[in-house]
Amino acid sequence: MLPTLAATLLSGALVGFFLGLIGGGGSILATPLLLYVVGVSQPHIAIGTSALAVSVNAFANLIGHARCGNVRWRFALIFVGFGTLGALVGSSLGKLVDGDRLLFLFGLVMIAVGVLMLRPRAKVSCPERPVDLRTSLATGAIAFATGMASGFFGIGGGFLIVPALVLATGMPMINAIGSSLLAVGSFGLATAMNYAASGLVDWQVAAQFIAGGVAGGISGTMVANRLSAGRNTLSRIFASVIFVVAAYVLYRSAGAFLP
Repeated sequence: MLPTLAATLLSGALVGFFLGLIGGGGSILATPLLLYVVGVSQPHIAIGTSALAVSVNAFANLIGHARCGNVRWRFALIFVGFGTLGALVGSSLGKLVDGDRLLFLFGLVMIAVGVLMLRPRAKVSCPERPVDLRTSLATGAIAFATGMASGFFGIGGGFLIVPALVLATGMPMINAIGSSLLAVGSFGLATAMNYAASGLVDWQVAAQFIAGGVAGGISGTMVANRLSAGRNTLSRIFASVIFVVAAYVLYRSAGAFLP
């Protein structure tokens, strides 16, 4: 019992630390950690449990951004409405896929995330669009597709949601980051509730993982403030970690595609 508790708390703290240190992308480690460190028995349970943990952490971080005025509430609510529907569809499809095959696809997504983190972020300079019918429909369409990907793989999807918000609305990056947290929390909650309806969430492990994540997030934020000048280096190091974990996930789950 105690070794499992320690593993869960430390795994949650590691995810929270990376989230606080470099922002989006850190939560993608949650499912592999739950499977291979904590010892959750089934991939679907790990995905459902991690979705709940990611959701709670996103809502917690949303509070700080909202206080700073970084959330564009109208666009965020449009994104949440269409995206949550997509997350429900995606998570329903994910439950139908064999757990090991879904995990293999998850490993491929991890590699894609690592590649995106290695690419320099281009500075987008365009006027923010008004909340009219055209922009709202474009935002809703992109949100639905993003939500489906988030729900299917049980990931927060912040690395997809932030550029999607910028593309659809032209809002500044800081506002996209703040607004994305409402979407990440909502997508994760929708995915977790869908999995919970099938008995695929370990509530005790989720609570322990969340507790570790809160502590790790505080530490990561403190370190980030001191090492802000080396953020690109930190992102490269984390991308390397993702590649290593992805390779292990692919190795463990490759048998699902072998005869």
